[in-house]
Amino acid sequence: MLESMRRFKAGIFQALAHPTRVAIVECLQHGECSVGKLCEQLRLEQANASQHLAVLRNKHVVQTRKEGNQIFYRLSDPQLSKVLEAMRQFFLAHMQEALQMLQDEQELAEAYSKQESLK
Repeated sequence: MLESMRRFKAGIFQALAHPTRVAIVECLQHGECSVGKLCEQLRLEQANASQHLAVLRNKHVVQTRKEGNQIFYRLSDPQLSKVLEAMRQFFLAHMQEALQMLQDEQELAEAYSKQESLK
């Protein structure tokens, strides 16, 4: 794989490396949104939202459109939604593994406890 491709991927992951930016991208999966609406939906201060949106814009994750005095944001590419869904699936798969390990551990502890009480 080319080093430039690795840098590109790393840049996208850096842009998504904050929960607020992930929330913004998730919100924009449903379509274009004004800064004010994003702030309202995500309960963000406008200055905070603007900083996060600048990071996403600089990495070409989002695009803007100005209408009057309002700025509207949208995802640059809907493929990004698939990346977030893949990350969700990855999380759920590993969560399932962790739950299974916890259940196995609990069953083992209960069996051990029963064995000890029979002595």
